[in-house]
Amino acid sequence: MIGARGRIGGEVVDILAADGHEVTAVSRAAGVDVYTGEGLVAALSGADAVVDAVSAATTETGEITDFFGTVAGHVRRAAAGAGVRRIAVISIIGIDPFTAGHYAGKLAQEHAYRRGPVPVRILRAAQFHEFTEMTLDWTTRGDTAYVPETRTQLVAARTAAEHLAELAVAESAPDRVDLAGPRELNLAAATAELAARRGAPAHVTEVFDPDDPNAALQAAGALLPGPDAVLAGPTFEEWLDRKYPRTS
Repeated sequence: MIGARGRIGGEVVDILAADGHEVTAVSRAAGVDVYTGEGLVAALSGADAVVDAVSAATTETGEITDFFGTVAGHVRRAAAGAGVRRIAVISIIGIDPFTAGHYAGKLAQEHAYRRGPVPVRILRAAQFHEFTEMTLDWTTRGDTAYVPETRTQLVAARTAAEHLAELAVAESAPDRVDLAGPRELNLAAATAELAARRGAPAHVTEVFDPDDPNAALQAAGALLPGPDAVLAGPTFEEWLDRKYPRTS
């Protein structure tokens, strides 16, 4: 498991372990650096499958495409040498037209994995319900959160982790699955619901930044699922009620 300490990686580890699978976390603490490749061959020795849910600390396009592409290259070569049967990767739904930021990085990751001999299964998930929490943290200035205009179909992180775990262990599965929540949402409106439950910030304002190369695509619905996507709950409202119960 690469990225075992992340939001999705931690969930996948719990799911696989509960199902009786032996899971090894690939991390720097275990002497492995996935960016340089140090220790990776030994870490993958004896593994049937690799799950990649690694995250990056930057959103700068050049840096993040280099990071994801480099890590995928090291993993695919080490996996091939270790006799790994399959690789399962978490990615983002609808990223094909994007050329900047995190979306471009994930696309570079997908391409790098597909160039290797080990079969790769990609779960393209919509933004998670938990993304609204991150959005508040990133965009709040004073008493207002400034949320980019975005059409999305939020899905629970746990639901995504369950599907990723299934792709990792299934003997037969598609090489790509798109996953989204039950219905379309406006990101600013969903974030405003979260802010109301939290009690702060006082205001959530939707914004459009013409200098952001991703802005028009996000606003137009490029991140929405296509007709072949798997739609799965819970809904955003159900998730919100469980994590932030109404006080009155």
